[in-house]
Amino acid sequence: MLRTPTGGAGNGTAASAGRLVSIGTVLTMLRDEFPDVTISKIRFLEAEGLVEPRRTPSGYRKFSTDDVDRLSRILRLQRDHYMPLKVIREQLDALARGEQVRIPSPTMHGDSVDPASPAAVYGEVGRERSTAARVGRAELISAAEVDEVQLGEWESYGLIAEAPGGGFDAETVTVARLIADLGRFGLEPRHLRAMKAAADREAGLVEQLVAPLRRHRNPQTRAHAEATMRELAGLSVRLHEALVQTALGVRLN
Repeated sequence: MLRTPTGGAGNGTAASAGRLVSIGTVLTMLRDEFPDVTISKIRFLEAEGLVEPRRTPSGYRKFSTDDVDRLSRILRLQRDHYMPLKVIREQLDALARGEQVRIPSPTMHGDSVDPASPAAVYGEVGRERSTAARVGRAELISAAEVDEVQLGEWESYGLIAEAPGGGFDAETVTVARLIADLGRFGLEPRHLRAMKAAADREAGLVEQLVAPLRRHRNPQTRAHAEATMRELAGLSVRLHEALVQTALGVRLN
């Protein structure tokens, strides 16, 4: 069950007695739990009316503690409970009215999680997240808030592909959501092909760097290779964002 927050998107901001921080500081605060969150994601949630930071006279965003808590709740509902933004907004509006909201429990079969359930893809149930968890087309369409035609177009441009054996893994669901978010700003699949090509080149470079470790006979060395690959991938994503921000001259505020 979700607890009632201190206020809605606007009320929480106005009522907060804590200090106000910039969007760059919010990003730093959120990234420990949500490493994939970006400045663009926070701005998009604001554009969708899910959070309403204050504005300084010069137009800079300033976020309160309540705003950051609200953003954390939104991101957690997306990640752990597979909720579209429309449903999240309805949940938060209900909480702001003082209503109690229940979040469905993960679908369980004995001691294991149903691999087709949202919890299997986005949440942990007292154990490591299952890397084999997959969702079907209907679940992917629901998560990205698109239709079959749009998904088919993404596939035709090579932006989305089913995993070997069928279904879509968690990373592909994340990609679908981001493509949908960019689409709301007018970016079409044909515009994103260059990003996909760049990502493939980066992935190839990372794989080259860790390939000797992954071929090693020592299991600990192979495990180190996987950890190194994840770290390199994270650094690559952060570098890409920094380069784009620098190229655009965007200030983190």
